[in-house]
Amino acid sequence: MTLEDWLRTQGGVAHRALAADAGYDARQVRAHAATGRIRILRRAWIATDAAPADLAAAATAGGRVACVSAARHRGWWLPPLVDPALHLHLPPHGRSGDVPAGTIAHWSVPVAPAGRFALVESVEDALRHVAACLAPEAARIVWESAVRAEGLSVEALRLVRWRSPAASALAREVTGLSDSGLETFFVVRLGPWGLPIRQQAVVAGHRVDVLIGDRLVIQLDGFAHHQGAAQRGRDIAHDAELRLRGYTVLRFGYAQVVYDWPSVERTVARAVAAGLHLVR
Repeated sequence: MTLEDWLRTQGGVAHRALAADAGYDARQVRAHAATGRIRILRRAWIATDAAPADLAAAATAGGRVACVSAARHRGWWLPPLVDPALHLHLPPHGRSGDVPAGTIAHWSVPVAPAGRFALVESVEDALRHVAACLAPEAARIVWESAVRAEGLSVEALRLVRWRSPAASALAREVTGLSDSGLETFFVVRLGPWGLPIRQQAVVAGHRVDVLIGDRLVIQLDGFAHHQGAAQRGRDIAHDAELRLRGYTVLRFGYAQVVYDWPSVERTVARAVAAGLHLVR
């Protein structure tokens, strides 16, 4: 396996110590770099030309991908208006000379240790930085997505010493019940209404996204809701069964919830005003 091929197995970026352990000595590294097939970053790191930009930037700066950038790297759901700027976690007493322009730097002591050669900060540190950077509503959405994507224990999150009031508050609020970021978005925004809201409740043999009170069912079709005719048919059949059992079903799409929230809120408010969430 060539050094370039080996780098691809490492995600495109690796520390030279790892390359040496894999059998690629300094001479081979320099030879590959001379041909332009790989790059040497900050003397200690090597990367392919196709290496992810965030990882290459972290290696060059001597830091780790952080905050919402770490969330994006890990596949957590982010609200669509989150700033795409790169966030890096840097040592508290590090230097800023190699930090790319426009980068948001987090100079802080880690909450959780990361591996010596890790280029993405720990889950806990990503959550702590998200809590500091985003508004509470947006941060809650990201936290709920992280719980689901990483298989986190809500109880364990509450035991973490966060060193941040915002993160501690989110650890108390997060439920781990959301099936999607869109669902969290919806539930968090209706929270101040003070109504009984259940997520992923089983009604008529199937789970529903949100159940308000006893009788108002909310179904949310996410951005990637393209399951085909068979799934769409099952959704319609379940909606019909719910109506026959006395439930009111409101179904909203991604664009409605994210970009036209006032209209969604008015519709749900009208249903509540009519008592459609109550047993008749």
